[in-house]
Amino acid sequence: MHRATDGSTLRLCSRPPPRYELGRVAGNTKLVPSAKTATVRRIRVRGGAFKFRALRLDSGNFAWPSEACTRKTRVLDVAYNASNNELVRTQTLVKGAVVQVDATPFRQYYAQHYGLEVGAKKGAAKKEGEEKVPSAAALAKRAKRVAERSAPLDPLLEEQFTSGRLYAIVASRPGQCGRCDGYILEGKELEFYAKKMLKKKGGASAK
Repeated sequence: MHRATDGSTLRLCSRPPPRYELGRVAGNTKLVPSAKTATVRRIRVRGGAFKFRALRLDSGNFAWPSEACTRKTRVLDVAYNASNNELVRTQTLVKGAVVQVDATPFRQYYAQHYGLEVGAKKGAAKKEGEEKVPSAAALAKRAKRVAERSAPLDPLLEEQFTSGRLYAIVASRPGQCGRCDGYILEGKELEFYAKKMLKKKGGASAK
């Protein structure tokens, strides 16, 4: 509605919105068990480009920053989302969400790179005959890597290795690129989110 110079109102005819104003429904990427197939749709967008809308995902590439190591691993659970608790309840994957991922690929990397078992339960017997005995050169290389480490493993992170699940943050946009990639939480950032999740759990139990 526009007002003319004489005070009367003029009604403009409705027009379809231009392409650059086009909005789409949110992707709402869901976390599904690994038994189901991940679903990613290709969408043609303005200018002839393409987006990849993930509808269902079960895994992604996650980096371990302090070790400069990236592994593909399963996403097990959506643990925390600062923007909306509903996204945690519905297991929706979005950028910035805190998820739990399988720790096995990172445990295997640590054992191969340093020759140290991380997160092994106390009293668990080692299976003999399955692992190849490393050579003297490999043992020396591993010992050198252990000596050159900038810092020992974070106790909070080691505790998570024992449970078999690591907290990570989703850094990609599953609804735009069709991937669920991110990085493992550690150090001050892990402490911050651990406090947030503990506070949220405490508030929920109080209700």
